[in-house]
Amino acid sequence: MQFGRDFVRALAQITKERGLSKEIIASSLEAALISAYKKYQGGNQDVEVHIDTESGDISICEIKRIVDEVVSPDTEISLADAQAKGILDVEVGDIVRLEQNPEDFGRIAAQTARQVIIQRLKDAERQIIFEEFSDKVGDLVTGVVFKSENDQVLIRLNERTEAILPREERIVGESYIPTERLKFYLLDVRQTTRGPRIVVSRTHPGLLRKLLELEVPEIQEGVIEIKNIVREAGTRAKVAVQSLDMNVDPVGACVGTSGTRIKSISQELCGEKVDVIIWSTDPLQYIRNALSPAKIVKIEPVLEQEKAVKVYARPDQLSLAIGKAGQNVRLAARLTGWKIDINALEPERMPTLHDIFQDIDLLEENGSE
Repeated sequence: MQFGRDFVRALAQITKERGLSKEIIASSLEAALISAYKKYQGGNQDVEVHIDTESGDISICEIKRIVDEVVSPDTEISLADAQAKGILDVEVGDIVRLEQNPEDFGRIAAQTARQVIIQRLKDAERQIIFEEFSDKVGDLVTGVVFKSENDQVLIRLNERTEAILPREERIVGESYIPTERLKFYLLDVRQTTRGPRIVVSRTHPGLLRKLLELEVPEIQEGVIEIKNIVREAGTRAKVAVQSLDMNVDPVGACVGTSGTRIKSISQELCGEKVDVIIWSTDPLQYIRNALSPAKIVKIEPVLEQEKAVKVYARPDQLSLAIGKAGQNVRLAARLTGWKIDINALEPERMPTLHDIFQDIDLLEENGSE
């Protein structure tokens, strides 16, 4: 039986364009033809199929054991029948291969070949996509919103690859308009029966880290190190940085001239405000820095609690230290890993004349006694 030269040419074209080897397609096709042959014959034969990828020739053999008395015609043949087919140098117990060339099976074989090749191409493309993006988990990717309806947001990463942006990975209040190009953090890639499932995020701290690396050359070069990042996506974030070069100001480098670098990042993150603070090995100084832009007067460790402090700010700085709905102190606590209790510190005042005369009266009363 033959597929013919058209099959050989098609096979060569597929291997060239899609990067699939002839052996992979041929082995898949052979397995499919075995199944198709058994279905065609309506039995449980032991079948071997071989395809010559150079000529397109197909050989189909039924494998049978020679027995005295046939019990299972699908897998057994009598010695007399084998000899009648011209197989002479055999005896009971031997295994023989009987070549088959059933009528009308050529049409079934061609149809099966088409289905197998289509499926193999799909599988190969899925595997290529999986391998390409599984290596990029944790990286920054750029994509175009192409579907945003019925609570489903899909992102096109390239011509043949789509990603999902789940609700919990979206910035609250951010609109996802079809054809809009955005940057994402590649969160997860998993192989499923329907192909790779790619998940991206707009809320992950890693997105802010990658944007900083992209925008700040000193971070790319390893001069500035990002020690920690916390975010409340779309509203505010805090980044702790350290300079490995005493001549480089880590905060100034990240913010940029006139704030250009940090503004660019903020615009990419739907206007999210980004506080850049200096990391310190001294936890109390680190907490003081983390509460920026508020000015802190005093910090005291709470001895009876582990990793807890009382922080004192002047009344005019108290609301700034706490932040809107407690956001500033909440982010500072997450950034440093310490529990922070903020209190107002009343300013010390100079004694008035009233205080002085009151003290004199008390002294005279005590002296008269």
